[in-house]
Amino acid sequence: MSDFKLHCFAQSGHSYKVALMLELCGADWEPVFVDFFGGEARSDAFKAINPMGECPVLTLPDGTTHAQSGVMLDVLSKHFGKFGPETEAERLEILRWTLWENHKLNSFQGIYRFLRIFLPEQMRNDDVIGFMRGRALGAINVLEAHLADREWIAADRPTTADIACAGYLFFPRDEYGWTDEERWPNIEAWQARVQALSGWKHPYDLMPGHPLPRKS
Repeated sequence: MSDFKLHCFAQSGHSYKVALMLELCGADWEPVFVDFFGGEARSDAFKAINPMGECPVLTLPDGTTHAQSGVMLDVLSKHFGKFGPETEAERLEILRWTLWENHKLNSFQGIYRFLRIFLPEQMRNDDVIGFMRGRALGAINVLEAHLADREWIAADRPTTADIACAGYLFFPRDEYGWTDEERWPNIEAWQARVQALSGWKHPYDLMPGHPLPRKS
């Protein structure tokens, strides 16, 4: 039996943050597949685990459960003594970027991607999708500018801020429909540094549920 369990699914960038953290920390863990697209996260059984009805949910070796990816990254950082702050200033900077990514960077990317490729075609609204695309691009450009003169987001080494911001950036570009002109060299260089960390894996190689079954 694994020490940690993560309720997750392959298409979830918020789940990916925690799965990646577990891998980078060398944790003994197992993914527990949640059929999000089949409505499982809204079921009474799942809400007994997380009343918020969201993935991911992390179960610790002592049976304690946590919701919200930013909380999980903090818990795991303290548990393993990795990717955490060394000063109070770093703690606040990590917190700043974690709150920002959850509210803007990953929120906008995740909603835009969901509306674009996972929502049934008859329910898609081009105006809404276009609006969310613009919001996602705006957030990505903030990170691109921040990384212009630094290797890592919140310190002189990788921290949970980097893992948090990685949530949706490693999914395939074609899922977002980015054009050839929409490239971010600073982010791409940072992604290469993240990928070079021991234990890095792509979200579709780390969590169950990809590819989604095709409906006849």
